[in-house]
Amino acid sequence: MPPATAPAPAPWPVAVIGSGNIGTDLMIKILRGSGALTMGAMVGIDPTSDGLARAGRLGIATTADGVDGLLALPEFADIRLVFDATSATAHRTNWARLEPTGVRVLDLTPAAVGPYCVPVVNLDAHLDAPNLNMVTCGGQATVPIAAAVAQVAPVAYAEIVSSIAARSAGPGTRANIDEFTETTSRALREVAGARRSKAVIVLNPAEPPLLMRNTVYCLVEGDCDHTAIENSVLETADRVRSYVPGYRLKQRVQFDTYGPDNPLYIPQTGGFTGTKVTVMLEVTGAADYLPAYAGNLDIMTSAAVAAAERIAQHAQQAQHGQQAEHAQPAEYGEHAEHTEHAGTAAGALR
Repeated sequence: MPPATAPAPAPWPVAVIGSGNIGTDLMIKILRGSGALTMGAMVGIDPTSDGLARAGRLGIATTADGVDGLLALPEFADIRLVFDATSATAHRTNWARLEPTGVRVLDLTPAAVGPYCVPVVNLDAHLDAPNLNMVTCGGQATVPIAAAVAQVAPVAYAEIVSSIAARSAGPGTRANIDEFTETTSRALREVAGARRSKAVIVLNPAEPPLLMRNTVYCLVEGDCDHTAIENSVLETADRVRSYVPGYRLKQRVQFDTYGPDNPLYIPQTGGFTGTKVTVMLEVTGAADYLPAYAGNLDIMTSAAVAAAERIAQHAQQAQHGQQAEHAQPAEYGEHAEHTEHAGTAAGALR
Protein backbone atom coordinates (compact mmCIF):
# COMPACT_ATOMS: atom_id res chain seq x y z
CA MET A 1 0.00 0.00 0.00
CA PRO A 2 1.57 3.35 -1.00
CA PRO A 3 2.35 5.78 1.85
CA ALA A 4 -0.22 8.46 2.59
CA THR A 5 0.50 11.84 1.03
CA ALA A 6 0.59 14.79 3.41
CA PRO A 7 -2.17 17.31 2.67
CA ALA A 8 -1.12 20.57 1.05
CA PRO A 9 -0.64 23.36 3.61
CA ALA A 10 -3.61 25.69 3.94
CA PRO A 11 -3.02 29.21 2.54
CA TRP A 12 -2.04 31.84 5.09
CA PRO A 13 -4.71 34.53 5.52
CA VAL A 14 -3.08 37.96 5.23
CA ALA A 15 -4.21 41.56 5.51
CA VAL A 16 -3.03 44.64 3.62
CA ILE A 17 -3.01 48.03 5.34
CA GLY A 18 -3.04 50.78 2.74
CA SER A 19 -5.62 50.74 -0.03
CA GLY A 20 -3.66 52.96 -2.41
CA ASN A 21 -1.64 51.90 -5.46
CA ILE A 22 0.89 49.74 -3.61
CA GLY A 23 -1.67 48.04 -1.39
CA THR A 24 -3.99 47.33 -4.32
CA ASP A 25 -1.12 45.91 -6.37
CA LEU A 26 -0.20 43.71 -3.39
CA MET A 27 -3.75 42.40 -3.19
CA ILE A 28 -3.79 41.49 -6.87
CA LYS A 29 -0.40 39.77 -6.66
CA ILE A 30 -1.58 37.73 -3.67
CA LEU A 31 -4.75 36.69 -5.50
CA ARG A 32 -2.73 35.70 -8.58
CA GLY A 33 0.10 34.14 -6.58
CA SER A 34 1.23 30.61 -5.80
CA GLY A 35 -1.65 29.89 -3.43
CA ALA A 36 0.51 30.08 -0.31
CA LEU A 37 -1.34 33.25 0.74
CA THR A 38 -4.97 34.28 0.70
CA MET A 39 -6.48 37.74 1.18
CA GLY A 40 -8.20 38.03 4.54
CA ALA A 41 -8.74 41.78 4.73
CA MET A 42 -8.03 45.07 2.95
CA VAL A 43 -7.61 48.10 5.19
CA GLY A 44 -7.64 51.80 4.32
CA ILE A 45 -8.64 55.19 5.63
CA ASP A 46 -10.41 56.47 2.50
CA PRO A 47 -13.78 54.74 2.06
CA THR A 48 -13.88 55.86 -1.59
CA SER A 49 -10.50 54.34 -2.53
CA ASP A 50 -10.31 52.03 -5.51
CA GLY A 51 -8.48 49.42 -3.46
CA LEU A 52 -11.30 49.06 -0.94
CA ALA A 53 -13.88 49.03 -3.72
CA ARG A 54 -12.05 46.27 -5.61
CA ALA A 55 -11.60 44.21 -2.46
CA GLY A 56 -15.29 44.54 -1.63
CA ARG A 57 -16.29 43.36 -5.12
CA LEU A 58 -14.02 40.34 -4.65
CA GLY A 59 -15.70 39.41 -1.37
CA ILE A 60 -12.71 40.37 0.78
CA ALA A 61 -13.38 41.90 4.21
CA THR A 62 -12.70 45.64 4.20
CA THR A 63 -12.52 48.54 6.62
CA ALA A 64 -11.88 52.26 6.15
CA ASP A 65 -11.00 52.72 9.83
CA GLY A 66 -7.29 51.92 9.56
CA VAL A 67 -5.50 49.57 11.91
CA ASP A 68 -8.20 49.90 14.59
CA GLY A 69 -10.77 48.83 12.03
CA LEU A 70 -8.62 45.80 11.18
CA LEU A 71 -8.39 44.78 14.83
CA ALA A 72 -12.19 45.04 15.11
CA LEU A 73 -12.87 42.78 12.11
CA PRO A 74 -13.90 39.22 13.03
CA GLU A 75 -11.59 38.04 10.22
CA PHE A 76 -8.57 39.38 12.13
CA ALA A 77 -8.59 36.29 14.36
CA ASP A 78 -7.39 34.23 11.38
CA ILE A 79 -4.84 36.73 9.99
CA ARG A 80 -1.28 35.37 10.13
CA LEU A 81 0.61 38.24 8.49
CA VAL A 82 -0.04 41.92 7.77
CA PHE A 83 1.49 43.95 4.93
CA ASP A 84 1.86 47.63 5.83
CA ALA A 85 1.81 49.76 2.68
CA THR A 86 1.23 53.15 4.32
CA SER A 87 4.04 55.54 5.35
CA ALA A 88 6.98 55.52 7.75
CA THR A 89 5.08 57.59 10.32
CA ALA A 90 1.88 55.56 10.00
CA HIS A 91 3.78 52.29 10.30
CA ARG A 92 5.10 53.17 13.75
CA THR A 93 1.53 53.76 14.92
CA ASN A 94 0.29 50.58 13.23
CA TRP A 95 3.08 48.49 14.73
CA ALA A 96 2.31 49.79 18.24
CA ARG A 97 -1.22 48.44 17.80
CA LEU A 98 -0.29 45.18 16.08
CA GLU A 99 2.74 44.08 18.09
CA PRO A 100 0.73 42.96 21.16
CA THR A 101 -1.42 40.69 18.97
CA GLY A 102 1.54 38.55 17.87
CA VAL A 103 0.67 38.84 14.17
CA ARG A 104 3.63 38.97 11.76
CA VAL A 105 4.20 42.23 9.85
CA LEU A 106 5.97 43.02 6.58
CA ASP A 107 6.70 46.74 6.42
CA LEU A 108 6.85 48.29 2.93
CA THR A 109 7.64 51.75 4.32
CA PRO A 110 11.11 53.14 5.16
CA ALA A 111 10.28 53.10 8.90
CA ALA A 112 12.85 50.33 9.52
CA VAL A 113 11.39 49.23 12.85
CA GLY A 114 12.39 45.63 12.20
CA PRO A 115 15.45 44.17 10.47
CA TYR A 116 15.98 44.85 6.78
CA CYS A 117 14.83 42.13 4.39
CA VAL A 118 16.08 41.67 0.82
CA PRO A 119 14.79 38.20 -0.11
CA VAL A 120 17.75 36.94 -2.18
CA VAL A 121 20.30 38.22 0.34
CA ASN A 122 19.13 37.70 3.91
CA LEU A 123 15.52 36.50 4.21
CA ASP A 124 16.47 33.09 5.61
CA ALA A 125 18.20 34.80 8.54
CA HIS A 126 14.96 36.54 9.57
CA LEU A 127 12.20 34.00 8.91
CA ASP A 128 11.00 34.22 12.52
CA ALA A 129 11.24 38.01 12.93
CA PRO A 130 7.91 39.55 14.04
CA ASN A 131 8.46 42.69 11.94
CA LEU A 132 10.47 42.75 8.71
CA ASN A 133 11.31 45.92 6.80
CA MET A 134 11.39 45.67 3.00
CA VAL A 135 13.90 48.56 2.80
CA THR A 136 12.96 50.69 -0.25
CA CYS A 137 12.44 50.20 -3.96
CA GLY A 138 16.01 51.36 -4.54
CA GLY A 139 17.23 48.97 -1.86
CA GLN A 140 15.39 45.98 -3.34
CA ALA A 141 16.90 46.76 -6.75
CA THR A 142 20.48 47.53 -5.74
CA VAL A 143 21.35 45.81 -2.44
CA PRO A 144 21.43 42.38 -4.16
CA ILE A 145 24.02 43.68 -6.63
CA ALA A 146 26.25 45.23 -3.97
CA ALA A 147 25.97 42.00 -1.98
CA ALA A 148 26.92 39.99 -5.08
CA VAL A 149 30.11 42.05 -5.44
CA ALA A 150 30.83 41.71 -1.71
CA GLN A 151 30.58 37.92 -1.98
CA VAL A 152 33.72 38.00 -4.12
CA ALA A 153 35.70 40.91 -2.68
CA PRO A 154 35.28 43.39 0.22
CA VAL A 155 33.38 46.52 -0.84
CA ALA A 156 34.99 49.63 0.63
CA TYR A 157 32.26 51.94 -0.68
CA ALA A 158 28.91 51.46 -2.41
CA GLU A 159 26.86 54.21 -4.01
CA ILE A 160 23.54 53.83 -5.79
CA VAL A 161 21.44 56.17 -7.88
CA SER A 162 17.79 55.24 -8.43
CA SER A 163 15.84 57.13 -11.07
CA ILE A 164 12.08 56.66 -11.06
CA ALA A 165 9.25 58.23 -13.03
CA ALA A 166 7.80 61.23 -11.20
CA ARG A 167 4.33 59.89 -11.95
CA SER A 168 5.12 56.69 -10.03
CA ALA A 169 6.09 58.65 -6.90
CA GLY A 170 2.93 59.16 -4.91
CA PRO A 171 2.42 61.24 -1.76
CA GLY A 172 3.91 58.51 0.45
CA THR A 173 7.11 58.28 -1.58
CA ARG A 174 7.52 62.06 -1.73
CA ALA A 175 6.90 62.43 2.00
CA ASN A 176 9.57 59.84 2.77
CA ILE A 177 12.47 60.96 0.55
CA ASP A 178 14.80 61.49 3.52
CA GLU A 179 13.89 58.10 4.98
CA PHE A 180 14.38 56.57 1.52
CA THR A 181 17.98 57.72 1.21
CA GLU A 182 18.88 56.95 4.82
CA THR A 183 17.29 53.48 4.82
CA THR A 184 18.75 52.50 1.45
CA SER A 185 22.22 53.67 2.46
CA ARG A 186 22.08 51.74 5.74
CA ALA A 187 20.93 48.59 3.94
CA LEU A 188 23.93 48.81 1.62
CA ARG A 189 26.10 48.52 4.74
CA GLU A 190 24.05 46.27 7.00
CA VAL A 191 22.74 43.84 4.38
CA ALA A 192 25.12 44.08 1.41
CA GLY A 193 28.24 44.48 3.57
CA ALA A 194 29.71 47.70 2.18
CA ARG A 195 31.97 49.57 4.59
CA ARG A 196 30.64 52.99 3.53
CA SER A 197 27.62 53.88 1.41
CA LYS A 198 25.45 56.53 -0.17
CA ALA A 199 22.04 56.50 -1.85
CA VAL A 200 20.49 59.02 -4.23
CA ILE A 201 16.95 59.09 -5.65
CA VAL A 202 15.92 61.04 -8.75
CA LEU A 203 12.28 61.77 -9.61
CA ASN A 204 12.33 62.03 -13.40
CA PRO A 205 9.51 64.20 -14.79
CA ALA A 206 9.95 62.97 -18.38
CA GLU A 207 6.84 62.27 -20.46
CA PRO A 208 6.07 59.60 -21.39
CA PRO A 209 7.30 58.23 -18.04
CA LEU A 210 10.58 56.30 -18.08
CA LEU A 211 11.20 52.92 -16.51
CA MET A 212 12.96 52.64 -13.15
CA ARG A 213 16.72 52.69 -13.65
CA ASN A 214 19.43 52.08 -11.08
CA THR A 215 23.18 52.49 -11.17
CA VAL A 216 25.32 50.68 -8.60
CA TYR A 217 28.92 51.72 -7.98
CA CYS A 218 31.16 49.57 -5.79
CA LEU A 219 34.77 50.35 -4.93
CA VAL A 220 36.88 47.26 -4.26
CA GLU A 221 40.32 47.93 -2.82
CA GLY A 222 43.34 46.08 -4.20
CA ASP A 223 43.19 43.29 -6.77
CA CYS A 224 39.97 41.38 -7.47
CA ASP A 225 38.71 38.73 -9.88
CA HIS A 226 36.62 40.61 -12.46
CA THR A 227 35.17 37.43 -13.97
CA ALA A 228 34.10 36.11 -10.56
CA ILE A 229 32.41 39.42 -9.73
CA GLU A 230 30.55 39.51 -13.04
CA ASN A 231 29.38 35.90 -12.62
CA SER A 232 28.20 36.65 -9.08
CA VAL A 233 26.24 39.68 -10.31
CA LEU A 234 24.63 37.73 -13.16
CA GLU A 235 23.65 34.85 -10.87
CA THR A 236 22.12 37.24 -8.35
CA ALA A 237 20.19 39.10 -11.07
CA ASP A 238 18.74 35.77 -12.20
CA ARG A 239 17.60 35.04 -8.65
CA VAL A 240 15.92 38.44 -8.32
CA ARG A 241 14.25 37.88 -11.69
CA SER A 242 12.60 34.73 -10.31
CA TYR A 243 10.14 37.00 -8.45
CA VAL A 244 10.61 40.29 -10.37
CA PRO A 245 10.46 39.21 -14.05
CA GLY A 246 11.14 42.75 -15.33
CA TYR A 247 14.51 43.03 -13.53
CA ARG A 248 17.47 43.08 -15.91
CA LEU A 249 20.97 44.46 -16.46
CA LYS A 250 21.13 47.16 -19.10
CA GLN A 251 24.63 46.19 -20.19
CA ARG A 252 27.62 44.15 -19.10
CA VAL A 253 29.24 44.83 -15.74
CA GLN A 254 31.89 47.56 -16.12
CA PHE A 255 35.29 47.59 -14.44
CA ASP A 256 37.62 50.57 -14.06
CA THR A 257 40.99 49.97 -12.44
CA TYR A 258 42.90 52.66 -10.53
CA GLY A 259 46.54 52.16 -9.58
CA PRO A 260 49.14 54.27 -7.73
CA ASP A 261 49.78 56.23 -10.93
CA ASN A 262 46.11 57.08 -11.56
CA PRO A 263 44.23 56.97 -8.23
CA LEU A 264 40.53 57.83 -8.04
CA TYR A 265 40.08 60.94 -5.91
CA ILE A 266 37.34 60.69 -3.27
CA PRO A 267 36.58 63.93 -1.36
CA GLN A 268 36.03 62.21 2.00
CA THR A 269 38.99 59.85 1.94
CA GLY A 270 41.43 61.04 -0.73
CA GLY A 271 43.03 58.78 -3.34
CA PHE A 272 41.61 55.30 -3.97
CA THR A 273 43.43 52.43 -5.68
CA GLY A 274 41.59 49.32 -6.74
CA THR A 275 38.59 48.60 -8.96
CA LYS A 276 35.36 50.51 -9.50
CA VAL A 277 32.54 48.11 -10.42
CA THR A 278 29.57 49.68 -12.21
CA VAL A 279 26.26 47.87 -12.75
CA MET A 280 23.31 49.43 -14.57
CA LEU A 281 19.82 48.01 -14.00
CA GLU A 282 16.33 48.52 -15.32
CA VAL A 283 13.07 47.36 -13.73
CA THR A 284 9.88 46.99 -15.74
CA GLY A 285 6.72 46.49 -13.71
CA ALA A 286 4.49 43.47 -14.21
CA ALA A 287 1.49 45.81 -14.75
CA ASP A 288 -0.76 43.75 -12.46
CA TYR A 289 -2.38 46.99 -11.28
CA LEU A 290 0.31 49.64 -11.62
CA PRO A 291 1.61 50.81 -15.02
CA ALA A 292 4.67 49.03 -16.42
CA TYR A 293 6.85 52.11 -15.90
CA ALA A 294 6.27 51.89 -12.12
CA GLY A 295 8.91 49.22 -11.66
CA ASN A 296 9.94 50.96 -8.43
CA LEU A 297 6.59 50.06 -6.87
CA ASP A 298 6.35 46.65 -8.51
CA ILE A 299 9.71 45.49 -7.14
CA MET A 300 8.54 46.33 -3.61
CA THR A 301 5.27 44.43 -3.86
CA SER A 302 6.91 41.49 -5.67
CA ALA A 303 9.64 41.22 -3.04
CA ALA A 304 7.11 41.48 -0.21
CA VAL A 305 4.91 38.71 -1.63
CA ALA A 306 7.94 36.48 -2.25
CA ALA A 307 9.10 37.04 1.33
CA ALA A 308 5.65 36.35 2.78
CA GLU A 309 5.30 33.11 0.82
CA ARG A 310 8.69 31.91 2.09
CA ILE A 311 7.79 32.88 5.68
CA ALA A 312 4.50 30.98 5.42
CA GLN A 313 6.29 27.93 4.03
CA HIS A 314 8.86 28.05 6.85
CA ALA A 315 6.19 28.36 9.55
CA GLN A 316 4.13 25.51 8.10
CA GLN A 317 7.19 23.25 7.87
CA ALA A 318 8.06 24.03 11.47
CA GLN A 319 4.50 23.28 12.58
CA HIS A 320 4.45 20.05 10.60
CA GLY A 321 7.75 19.01 12.21
CA GLN A 322 6.37 19.65 15.70
CA GLN A 323 3.23 17.66 14.95
CA ALA A 324 5.30 14.77 13.61
CA GLU A 325 7.50 14.84 16.72
CA HIS A 326 4.52 14.68 19.06
CA ALA A 327 3.01 11.85 17.02
CA GLN A 328 6.05 9.54 17.31
CA PRO A 329 5.43 6.15 19.02
CA ALA A 330 7.04 5.32 22.36
CA GLU A 331 9.69 3.15 20.70
CA TYR A 332 10.71 6.08 18.45
CA GLY A 333 14.27 6.06 19.79
CA GLU A 334 14.83 2.61 18.27
CA HIS A 335 14.31 3.86 14.73
CA ALA A 336 17.38 6.03 14.13
CA GLU A 337 17.68 4.89 10.52
CA HIS A 338 14.10 5.93 9.77
CA THR A 339 14.72 9.33 11.37
CA GLU A 340 17.82 9.91 9.25
CA HIS A 341 15.93 9.25 6.02
CA ALA A 342 13.03 11.46 7.10
CA GLY A 343 15.39 14.31 7.89
CA THR A 344 17.00 13.98 4.45
CA ALA A 345 13.62 14.17 2.75
CA ALA A 346 12.61 17.22 4.80
CA GLY A 347 15.87 18.95 3.91
CA ALA A 348 15.17 18.42 0.22
CA LEU A 349 11.89 20.33 0.58
CA ARG A 350 13.51 23.46 1.98
